[in-house]
Amino acid sequence: MSSPAGQSSTPSVGTLDGPAALRSTAEIRRRAGDLLAYARAGRSAHFIVDDSRIGTVVEFVSALTRERYPDLDIPFHSRWRHVEAGGIDRPAELDARLGDVDAAERARTHIDLAVVSVLLDAGAGADWYFDEPGTGLRFTRSEGLAVASVHAFFGGVFSGSHEKPLRVDAEGLRLLDSARLSTAFGITETTPLVGLDGRLQVLNRLADAMAARPDVFGTGRPGDLFDHLGGGTRDVRAHDILTALLDLFAPIWPSDNRIDGIALGDCWRHRDVHGPGATEGWIPFHKLSQWLTYSLLEPFAAAGVEVGGLDDLTALPEYRNGGLLLDSGVLATVNPDAAQSVWSVGDEFVVEWRALTVALLDELAPLVAAELGVPGLPLACVLEGGTWAAGRRYAAQLRGGLPPLTIDSDGTVF
Repeated sequence: MSSPAGQSSTPSVGTLDGPAALRSTAEIRRRAGDLLAYARAGRSAHFIVDDSRIGTVVEFVSALTRERYPDLDIPFHSRWRHVEAGGIDRPAELDARLGDVDAAERARTHIDLAVVSVLLDAGAGADWYFDEPGTGLRFTRSEGLAVASVHAFFGGVFSGSHEKPLRVDAEGLRLLDSARLSTAFGITETTPLVGLDGRLQVLNRLADAMAARPDVFGTGRPGDLFDHLGGGTRDVRAHDILTALLDLFAPIWPSDNRIDGIALGDCWRHRDVHGPGATEGWIPFHKLSQWLTYSLLEPFAAAGVEVGGLDDLTALPEYRNGGLLLDSGVLATVNPDAAQSVWSVGDEFVVEWRALTVALLDELAPLVAAELGVPGLPLACVLEGGTWAAGRRYAAQLRGGLPPLTIDSDGTVF
């Protein structure tokens, strides 16, 4: 049974030390909540919170959810929704290509695809698009990256074996270079992809991370996670999946943020965030790792492994969810010219925006669920229904789809 949105059954910093504490979603929520309290008290140097706008946002998100899912049978927010862009069931096409394999191997293969597709998923920029072979459809942004990753997967781009193209393995990722990735994603001088080198480096480092843990990745595939986490059981906790990803994939992130030599990943400094010892001043988000966790729910479930504790995961603090709050007026910048600047991911302004996004969406989720008449609706469904789509709708109406803030990205956070 999932815990209610905004509450977590995971351990916080009181029971963990150093980097481990910053891998807890309970600690993400606590520190994000502290920054929201600061902002509401008028103590933030960056943002003003207008609670009078929350009701309008709840109505907008609820109406959009009903528009997108009239029967309120809302799937989880995950990479698979982008893989299905254009109403095409590409996972079914993958299953058809796999042929007669058992449920465990099918899960491993879907996990292989989910991992590389998520790691390739960040802001694509305004000029890139992907023309899908066979359908003639053109996709941009997250959907374009997802569809391109599927076709690269079908083509064996991530496999080191010509005989087994439908897989991701360490050898294939180690040999992957910018020329091959550019070709697979249709990148040209007129259709550049933001952060290409950053994405490639993450995939190259994933090869090394898997090779360093043969006890988990015995066949050198991300899909070995299925056997590590769910192969011998009928249930697994969502936070256990996240914890494993944060541990096993820690070396792949380019961030220099470290405690005691251990890479923290998507974890950043803010002067008003407090915690004991070495965690003082740090706030974690782990957006891409949580996005990957959300995207592994379905492969596990399809293989008969029930994933519990879904609401231990947080909302994803990125352009669409955060943009919803800015564009709707729930958040306003103290500096009215802030949107004209180019920000870095580690700037305190961006860090606080992301923290407020996590905390405010925890408050919005049960309100949206109540408005829809589906109390207890998982946060993962509210995001899909939902807040992410609402943020995109605002961006399309106000700026032709561009986000409200400009952030210099290496493709691993935004």
